Parts: sequence; C-alpha cells; structure tokens
Amino acid sequence: MHALTNIPIPSILEIRSGIRHQLESILIKHHFNNALFLFDDFTYREYAETFHDTFKEVSLTCHKMEPRLTIDELICFAFSLDTYDVVVAMGGGMVIDYGKYIAFSRKMPFISMPTSASNDGFASSNCSLIVNNKKTTVPAQVPYGIIADLEVIQQAPPHFLLAGVGDLMSNITALYDWEFEERNGVGHVNAFASMLSKKAVNSFIRTPMNDINNPIFIKELVSSLTMGGVATVISGNSAPISGSEHLISHALDKRSLNPHMHGIQVGIATYIIANVQEHRADRMRKVFERTGFFHYLNEQNLKKDDLKDAILFAPSVKPSRYTYLHDDKYREKALVFLDQDPLLQDLLN
Repeated sequence: MHALTNIPIPSILEIRSGIRHQLESILIKHHFNNALFLFDDFTYREYAETFHDTFKEVSLTCHKMEPRLTIDELICFAFSLDTYDVVVAMGGGMVIDYGKYIAFSRKMPFISMPTSASNDGFASSNCSLIVNNKKTTVPAQVPYGIIADLEVIQQAPPHFLLAGVGDLMSNITALYDWEFEERNGVGHVNAFASMLSKKAVNSFIRTPMNDINNPIFIKELVSSLTMGGVATVISGNSAPISGSEHLISHALDKRSLNPHMHGIQVGIATYIIANVQEHRADRMRKVFERTGFFHYLNEQNLKKDDLKDAILFAPSVKPSRYTYLHDDKYREKALVFLDQDPLLQDLLN
C-alpha cells in the first residue's frame, strides 16, 4: 500500500486589483506579526515607504536586494537576519527567487508578490541562483501565499506578459516530453501533476486575447502560471512545465552572446518543439499570433544560428532526462524545421 502524499500548496491566493492595499489585514489574518520585506530597486522606490507608513499592527523590516547575489552571499545574508514570522518578496523573478531561498534556508513561511507575469517562478518550489559563477536551479520554499495585484502587473512592459505566455504555453510540449520519457523507461508521469498543468494551459487558451493588458487576461495568465508552479510541487520536479523547449532556452543562456528573456526564448522554442512533436502546433501558432508574441519576436534580432547551436547543445544541459531532443531523429527534425518553416524565416536573422 502506498501512503497518501501531503502536498504543500499556498494557503493564500489573492489575484485581483488593489489587493496590495489589504496586505496588512491578510498578514494579521494568518498571524504574521513580524515580517521581513524584500524589494528590488524598482519596488523599493515605489512601494517600500508606503507599506512602512501605512502598516499599523504588523512590524516591518524592509530590505532592498542587490542584483546578481551568489548563493553564498545569499546564505550569509539569510543567517545575518533575525527570525521573522514571514518573508515577503515583492518584485520580479530575481527578488522572488531570493525570498524563496532565504525562507527555505531559515525555515520561514514565504509570500510571493510578483510585479509581472513573465514566468511561473513566483509559484514554484525552486529558484535560479548563481552557484560557482553559473545560474543553477536549486530547491526553495514553496510559497505559503501568492498575492498578485493586477494594477501593479498592468504597469509592467507588455513583453513581460508575452514572456509569461511563452512560458505557460510550454506546458503543452513539456507534458508531451514527459510522456515520451515514460514510454522510453526514463521518467514516470504523475497523473495529478500532469492534469493540473494541462488544465492550466487549456484554461488560458480559452481566454480572449485581443488585449493582453486586460485584467481578465492577466488574471487568467497569473492563475494558470500558478497552477503550473503547484504542479511541480506535486511531481517533485519541473517535468510538468519544463521539457526540451526549456533546455533550448537554458542552452541559449549558456552559449548565446545576446540571450533574451526566459519566457521569450521558451516561447519560440515551444513553437519549434510543438511542430517536432506534431502535437497542438496549430493552436500554439494561433495563440502566439493573437497575443502579439510573434510580432514582438520579429523585433528582437533572434538569430537562427544561435537556435541551431542551442538545439544541438540542449541534451547536454540535462543528460539525466530523455526529451524529444535527446533522440537524434527528433533533434534533426527540429533543425530541418528551423531551416524550412516560412514563419521562422521571417522572424529570425
């Protein structure tokens, strides 16, 4: 008999306009009386003073975090801190990764307050930190809470939302890769994690896409990215939301002279892999056309040679996996598609 698994999932999930103004009451409701607040440069300028001045009952300690801290520097910082009831990080992916890891190191609850929806990192159980001079994925704290203010996210540049679209659509190819691994005796698909990841992207696909700055669109994007993040907690790995398309993006980060935003790289790689897998590629194309993802990509000077190199290098990024790109036949199919697809010829240099 297999015992039932207890899965840590967020106890707070607030995705609506103006929710930042109710932050103190949310903390009090969950018995958090002493909070460490982490900000990036932008959120420190825009929000730190307001929170500090308006909070009456909850004690705040605010820190502006510097960019490009190594894991060693972050650990030193974490253990120089007092003990807090909760760690709250407000900002982009960097400061949220910092917050997750500090909370993980000190065994404190963590609340994620993303200011953009450019990827699913605000909801996942890992983070990307600099280890031995290289960006590396390491375990981190599952968020106790996710508080996403749609008014704040609307202020982010539109390409941040497009990056989120690219990252979310990769659930489709990642799940197909996961099933491919299981058929080849390498991985094991967790049915519930797979279902949650699939439901997340399918729910998003049904959302009207004529205006990506519409609060309804943003709420659906954030909600679906959150479900993807929770799927990784259930599975215990990133397979429900990360497959060969993410390996291409990681390869671009390592080898390209001019890497782009994670979700943008993942999005174009997802389009390629969906066609290699011959699975929902038409749907993928329609979403990227309707949201303006392809239009944005056309302005980004993404080079075909960089993508070719990344496709060839991708299997070595995670040799323990067995995605479509780990198979010589499908890797060659990806290279041929890259050279022959008319849309890619217009988009790439």
